[in-house]
Amino acid sequence: MALPTTYSFETEEHADLRRQVRRFAEQQIAPHSHHWDEAEEFPRELYREAAAAGVLGVSYPPELGGAGGDLTHGLVVADALVYHGRSVGTAGSLGSHAISLPLILNLGTTAQKEQHIPPVLRGEKIAALAITEPGAGSDVASLSTSAVRDGDHYIVNGSKIFITSGCRADLVVVAVRTNPDRSLRHLGLTLLVIERNTPGFVASRKLKKTGWWSSDTAELSFSDCRVPVANRLGEEGSGFFAIIQNFAAERLLLAAQCVAVAQLAYDESVAYAKTREAFGKTLSGFQVTRHKLADMATRIVPIRSLVGDLAMRLARGQASMAEVAMAKNAATDMCSFVCDQAVQLHGGMGYMRETLVERLDRDARLFPIGAGTREIMNEIIARAEGY
Repeated sequence: MALPTTYSFETEEHADLRRQVRRFAEQQIAPHSHHWDEAEEFPRELYREAAAAGVLGVSYPPELGGAGGDLTHGLVVADALVYHGRSVGTAGSLGSHAISLPLILNLGTTAQKEQHIPPVLRGEKIAALAITEPGAGSDVASLSTSAVRDGDHYIVNGSKIFITSGCRADLVVVAVRTNPDRSLRHLGLTLLVIERNTPGFVASRKLKKTGWWSSDTAELSFSDCRVPVANRLGEEGSGFFAIIQNFAAERLLLAAQCVAVAQLAYDESVAYAKTREAFGKTLSGFQVTRHKLADMATRIVPIRSLVGDLAMRLARGQASMAEVAMAKNAATDMCSFVCDQAVQLHGGMGYMRETLVERLDRDARLFPIGAGTREIMNEIIARAEGY
């Protein structure tokens, strides 16, 4: 029995989309994935190519240049880009708009949507989301980047860190504190769209990471940066709740990447075990190897089912934040286990940078941290359960 490589919700429309993304990923990403990872970047032109292939806009309204799909379509893209492109970092940066544009879509005015969303979906501009700060990670309500009203502008001061696509982004959705009263915490947060060439806004440095090397990850700084009030998304003080709502989809998309990474590591391990010989027979001829592969498969299948089910329910407004947190933790635990076992099964080659599973193992380490740490997910679950 071959492991399932699709989600239970997939219709023929989803199947067509998966084939579409597969063609793009196999032709435009996979042949270059190792080189781009070593170079710590990929060509900007890839965004236009992805747009032309129908990859970027699947979950956005047709009137804004999208294909009119929902979260389930986005999940298929996240899965297929990683699996067939054989690169988590490239897929992550290519999809950074998936965590930033929804905030414009949900909070923005008609003018803001028409200004910012279509150019990104055409691959002409790159969008990023900036929430985390050097002194405020998981505790979003404690962020300190300030935005002080000055007539028709806000004066923004502060910094952000770990921002995917931060160096290249043409527009960044930035969480700021518009009310200096710290006792208000989440009620004082607002979202602003800050464009690349705004005076006082710079990508201060590109960050070196354990994994996701081809992904552009930056620290941003704002020094007396004047941002038009017209760039505010929603009302002052509405930012925190929009961010929390946005996290649900982001966490499920990350969980889908976990499934794709684990599936890829498993498939690489099966192929290696069937061809690598030791003591006169292939590795798959040893019971210990077969059982290791069986354990890997047993972890992957139920998580794919869980993530797919929750994506379908979240798209219908039927899934809770606690359920999403459970799915994220389960998916990241599974992915970490499978990738570790894949490296072990490959032996010395599993420790070499020329081997795909080595890269996947490094890349997997981000998943229990990104989009809310494992510990924060447990706190969400604990609060929902009342203990």
